[in-house]
Amino acid sequence: MVESNSFFHNAIINMSDIIQLTHVHKAYTLGQIKQPVLHDLSLTIAAGEFVAIVGPSGNGKSTLLNLLTGIDRPCRGEVIVNGHSLHRLKEEQLSVWRGTQVGIVFQFFQLLPSLNLLQNILLPMDFVGKLPKRERLERARYLLNQVGLEDQAKQLPGQVSGGQQQRAAIARALANDPALIVADEPTGNLDAATAEVVFTLFSSLQQQGKTLVIVTHNEDLAVAASRRIALHAGCIRQSPRPEGRSL
Repeated sequence: MVESNSFFHNAIINMSDIIQLTHVHKAYTLGQIKQPVLHDLSLTIAAGEFVAIVGPSGNGKSTLLNLLTGIDRPCRGEVIVNGHSLHRLKEEQLSVWRGTQVGIVFQFFQLLPSLNLLQNILLPMDFVGKLPKRERLERARYLLNQVGLEDQAKQLPGQVSGGQQQRAAIARALANDPALIVADEPTGNLDAATAEVVFTLFSSLQQQGKTLVIVTHNEDLAVAASRRIALHAGCIRQSPRPEGRSL
Protein backbone atom coordinates (compact mmCIF):
# COMPACT_ATOMS: atom_id res chain seq x y z
CA MET A 1 0.00 0.00 0.00
CA VAL A 2 1.38 3.43 -0.93
CA GLU A 3 0.40 4.91 2.43
CA SER A 4 3.27 3.03 4.07
CA ASN A 5 5.63 5.77 2.84
CA SER A 6 7.29 7.38 5.84
CA PHE A 7 6.14 10.90 5.09
CA PHE A 8 2.52 9.81 5.63
CA HIS A 9 3.37 8.42 9.07
CA ASN A 10 5.27 11.57 10.06
CA ALA A 11 2.44 13.96 9.20
CA ILE A 12 0.71 15.82 11.99
CA ILE A 13 -2.88 16.30 10.82
CA ASN A 14 -5.00 19.22 12.00
CA MET A 15 -8.51 17.79 11.79
CA SER A 16 -10.24 21.17 11.89
CA ASP A 17 -8.31 22.98 9.14
CA ILE A 18 -7.51 20.80 6.15
CA ILE A 19 -5.76 23.68 4.33
CA GLN A 20 -3.32 26.13 5.92
CA LEU A 21 -1.43 28.69 3.81
CA THR A 22 0.90 31.03 5.69
CA HIS A 23 2.55 34.12 4.16
CA VAL A 24 2.64 32.56 0.71
CA HIS A 25 4.38 34.44 -2.09
CA LYS A 26 4.45 33.23 -5.68
CA ALA A 27 6.07 34.84 -8.71
CA TYR A 28 6.91 33.58 -12.18
CA THR A 29 10.06 34.57 -14.07
CA LEU A 30 9.47 35.89 -17.58
CA GLY A 31 12.88 36.39 -19.16
CA GLN A 32 14.70 38.55 -16.62
CA ILE A 33 11.53 39.92 -15.06
CA LYS A 34 9.78 38.42 -12.05
CA GLN A 35 6.00 38.65 -12.31
CA PRO A 36 4.40 38.42 -8.83
CA VAL A 37 1.12 36.46 -8.70
CA LEU A 38 0.32 35.88 -5.00
CA HIS A 39 1.33 38.34 -2.29
CA ASP A 40 1.76 37.33 1.38
CA LEU A 41 -1.35 35.19 1.20
CA SER A 42 -2.54 33.50 4.40
CA LEU A 43 -5.63 31.33 4.37
CA THR A 44 -7.22 28.46 6.27
CA ILE A 45 -10.02 26.21 5.06
CA ALA A 46 -11.80 23.87 7.42
CA ALA A 47 -12.44 20.22 6.66
CA GLY A 48 -15.87 19.84 5.08
CA GLU A 49 -16.11 23.36 3.64
CA PHE A 50 -17.27 24.07 0.09
CA VAL A 51 -15.23 27.11 -0.98
CA ALA A 52 -15.67 29.07 -4.21
CA ILE A 53 -12.70 31.17 -5.33
CA VAL A 54 -13.79 34.07 -7.52
CA GLY A 55 -12.19 37.11 -9.15
CA PRO A 56 -11.03 38.44 -12.52
CA SER A 57 -8.71 36.44 -14.77
CA GLY A 58 -5.01 36.83 -14.06
CA ASN A 59 -5.40 37.43 -10.35
CA GLY A 60 -3.93 34.17 -9.05
CA LYS A 61 -6.91 31.80 -8.76
CA SER A 62 -5.44 28.94 -10.79
CA THR A 63 -2.01 29.51 -9.22
CA LEU A 64 -3.60 29.08 -5.80
CA LEU A 65 -5.13 25.75 -6.88
CA ASN A 66 -1.77 24.62 -8.26
CA LEU A 67 -0.19 25.28 -4.86
CA LEU A 68 -2.96 23.37 -3.05
CA THR A 69 -2.44 20.33 -5.29
CA GLY A 70 1.36 20.40 -5.22
CA ILE A 71 1.54 21.05 -8.96
CA ASP A 72 3.48 24.22 -8.16
CA ARG A 73 5.52 25.43 -5.19
CA PRO A 74 5.55 28.79 -3.40
CA CYS A 75 8.57 31.08 -3.62
CA ARG A 76 8.13 31.72 0.11
CA GLY A 77 5.70 30.64 2.78
CA GLU A 78 4.05 27.40 3.88
CA VAL A 79 1.42 25.26 2.16
CA ILE A 80 0.00 22.56 4.44
CA VAL A 81 -2.80 20.33 3.14
CA ASN A 82 -4.31 17.59 5.29
CA GLY A 83 -1.30 17.75 7.60
CA HIS A 84 1.34 17.50 4.85
CA SER A 85 3.79 20.33 4.19
CA LEU A 86 3.69 20.28 0.40
CA HIS A 87 6.47 22.82 0.02
CA ARG A 88 8.86 20.38 1.74
CA LEU A 89 7.97 17.19 -0.17
CA LYS A 90 10.06 15.82 -3.02
CA GLU A 91 8.42 15.36 -6.42
CA GLU A 92 8.04 11.59 -5.96
CA GLN A 93 6.38 12.10 -2.58
CA LEU A 94 4.09 14.75 -4.05
CA SER A 95 3.00 12.33 -6.77
CA VAL A 96 2.06 9.70 -4.17
CA TRP A 97 0.32 12.29 -2.00
CA ARG A 98 -1.63 13.76 -4.92
CA GLY A 99 -2.83 10.34 -6.07
CA THR A 100 -4.30 9.44 -2.69
CA GLN A 101 -5.19 12.71 -0.98
CA VAL A 102 -6.66 15.04 -3.63
CA GLY A 103 -9.04 14.77 -6.57
CA ILE A 104 -8.70 17.29 -9.42
CA VAL A 105 -11.47 18.33 -11.82
CA PHE A 106 -10.43 20.28 -14.93
CA GLN A 107 -12.35 22.71 -17.13
CA PHE A 108 -11.73 20.60 -20.24
CA PHE A 109 -12.55 17.26 -18.52
CA GLN A 110 -9.18 15.59 -19.45
CA LEU A 111 -10.79 12.18 -19.92
CA LEU A 112 -8.75 9.78 -22.06
CA PRO A 113 -10.67 9.56 -25.34
CA SER A 114 -9.74 5.93 -26.10
CA LEU A 115 -11.08 4.66 -22.75
CA ASN A 116 -14.75 4.38 -21.87
CA LEU A 117 -16.14 6.20 -18.83
CA LEU A 118 -15.76 3.18 -16.55
CA GLN A 119 -12.14 2.67 -17.61
CA ASN A 120 -11.36 6.37 -17.07
CA ILE A 121 -12.50 6.02 -13.46
CA LEU A 122 -10.58 2.79 -12.95
CA LEU A 123 -7.32 4.32 -14.20
CA PRO A 124 -6.38 6.39 -11.09
CA MET A 125 -7.22 3.41 -8.87
CA ASP A 126 -4.94 1.17 -10.92
CA PHE A 127 -2.19 3.81 -10.88
CA VAL A 128 -2.20 4.33 -7.11
CA GLY A 129 -3.09 0.79 -5.99
CA LYS A 130 -4.81 2.04 -2.84
CA LEU A 131 -7.68 -0.46 -3.21
CA PRO A 132 -7.33 -4.20 -3.80
CA LYS A 133 -7.85 -4.98 -7.49
CA ARG A 134 -11.05 -6.94 -6.87
CA GLU A 135 -12.70 -3.87 -5.27
CA ARG A 136 -11.84 -1.31 -7.97
CA LEU A 137 -14.49 -2.28 -10.53
CA GLU A 138 -17.21 -2.22 -7.87
CA ARG A 139 -16.13 1.23 -6.70
CA ALA A 140 -15.95 2.59 -10.27
CA ARG A 141 -19.52 1.43 -10.90
CA TYR A 142 -20.63 2.91 -7.59
CA LEU A 143 -19.13 6.29 -8.50
CA LEU A 144 -20.78 6.30 -11.92
CA ASN A 145 -24.07 5.64 -10.16
CA GLN A 146 -23.38 8.53 -7.77
CA VAL A 147 -23.09 10.98 -10.67
CA GLY A 148 -26.03 9.50 -12.58
CA LEU A 149 -24.03 7.82 -15.34
CA GLU A 150 -24.46 4.14 -14.53
CA ASP A 151 -26.09 3.55 -17.94
CA GLN A 152 -23.21 5.27 -19.80
CA ALA A 153 -20.34 3.17 -18.41
CA LYS A 154 -19.33 1.67 -21.76
CA GLN A 155 -19.54 4.94 -23.70
CA LEU A 156 -16.40 6.74 -24.86
CA PRO A 157 -16.06 10.39 -23.73
CA GLY A 158 -16.76 11.61 -27.28
CA GLN A 159 -20.06 9.73 -27.29
CA VAL A 160 -21.60 11.65 -24.36
CA SER A 161 -22.41 15.30 -23.71
CA GLY A 162 -20.08 17.84 -22.11
CA GLY A 163 -22.08 17.77 -18.90
CA GLN A 164 -21.85 13.98 -18.76
CA GLN A 165 -18.11 14.15 -19.38
CA GLN A 166 -17.72 16.58 -16.49
CA ARG A 167 -19.75 14.34 -14.19
CA ALA A 168 -17.52 11.43 -15.21
CA ALA A 169 -14.48 13.60 -14.46
CA ILE A 170 -15.89 14.27 -10.98
CA ALA A 171 -16.37 10.53 -10.47
CA ARG A 172 -12.76 9.99 -11.55
CA ALA A 173 -11.59 12.64 -9.04
CA LEU A 174 -13.35 10.63 -6.31
CA ALA A 175 -11.80 7.32 -7.38
CA ASN A 176 -9.29 7.04 -4.52
CA ASP A 177 -11.65 8.60 -1.95
CA PRO A 178 -9.63 11.80 -1.39
CA ALA A 179 -10.44 14.18 1.46
CA LEU A 180 -10.04 17.21 -0.83
CA ILE A 181 -11.59 17.93 -4.23
CA VAL A 182 -10.34 20.91 -6.25
CA ALA A 183 -11.77 22.13 -9.54
CA ASP A 184 -10.59 24.83 -11.95
CA GLU A 185 -13.51 26.40 -13.86
CA PRO A 186 -15.40 23.08 -13.91
CA THR A 187 -18.46 24.66 -15.54
CA GLY A 188 -16.62 26.94 -17.98
CA ASN A 189 -17.59 24.85 -21.02
CA LEU A 190 -21.14 24.02 -19.93
CA ASP A 191 -24.47 25.72 -20.51
CA ALA A 192 -26.16 27.36 -17.51
CA ALA A 193 -28.57 24.50 -16.77
CA THR A 194 -25.85 21.83 -16.94
CA ALA A 195 -23.50 23.99 -14.85
CA GLU A 196 -26.13 24.17 -12.12
CA VAL A 197 -26.40 20.36 -12.12
CA VAL A 198 -22.63 20.09 -11.65
CA PHE A 199 -22.63 22.56 -8.76
CA THR A 200 -25.53 20.66 -7.16
CA LEU A 201 -23.35 17.56 -7.36
CA PHE A 202 -20.53 19.44 -5.62
CA SER A 203 -22.94 20.48 -2.86
CA SER A 204 -23.95 16.85 -2.35
CA LEU A 205 -20.27 15.89 -2.02
CA GLN A 206 -19.86 18.46 0.74
CA GLN A 207 -22.81 16.88 2.54
CA GLN A 208 -20.89 13.59 2.37
CA GLY A 209 -17.99 15.22 4.23
CA LYS A 210 -15.69 16.15 1.34
CA THR A 211 -13.80 19.46 1.28
CA LEU A 212 -14.21 21.30 -2.03
CA VAL A 213 -12.25 24.25 -3.41
CA ILE A 214 -13.66 25.46 -6.73
CA VAL A 215 -12.38 28.26 -8.98
CA THR A 216 -15.22 29.82 -10.95
CA HIS A 217 -16.02 33.00 -12.87
CA ASN A 218 -19.73 32.32 -12.41
CA GLU A 219 -20.63 34.22 -9.25
CA ASP A 220 -24.28 33.19 -9.55
CA LEU A 221 -23.22 29.58 -9.14
CA ALA A 222 -20.68 30.47 -6.45
CA VAL A 223 -23.56 31.19 -4.06
CA ALA A 224 -24.04 27.41 -3.83
CA ALA A 225 -20.76 27.26 -1.90
CA SER A 226 -20.66 27.64 1.86
CA ARG A 227 -17.90 30.23 1.57
CA ARG A 228 -16.70 32.67 -1.09
CA ILE A 229 -13.08 33.83 -1.43
CA ALA A 230 -12.41 36.80 -3.71
CA LEU A 231 -8.89 37.22 -5.11
CA HIS A 232 -7.75 40.53 -6.55
CA ALA A 233 -4.17 41.23 -7.68
CA GLY A 234 -2.95 38.17 -5.80
CA CYS A 235 -4.52 39.18 -2.48
CA ILE A 236 -7.62 37.99 -0.65
CA ARG A 237 -10.26 40.70 -0.65
CA GLN A 238 -13.13 38.76 0.88
CA SER A 239 -13.10 35.52 2.84
CA PRO A 240 -15.61 35.26 5.72
CA ARG A 241 -15.41 32.09 7.79
CA PRO A 242 -18.59 30.14 8.52
CA GLU A 243 -20.17 30.60 11.96
CA GLY A 244 -18.08 33.68 12.67
CA ARG A 245 -14.71 31.91 12.66
CA SER A 246 -11.86 34.30 11.91
CA LEU A 247 -8.90 33.72 9.62
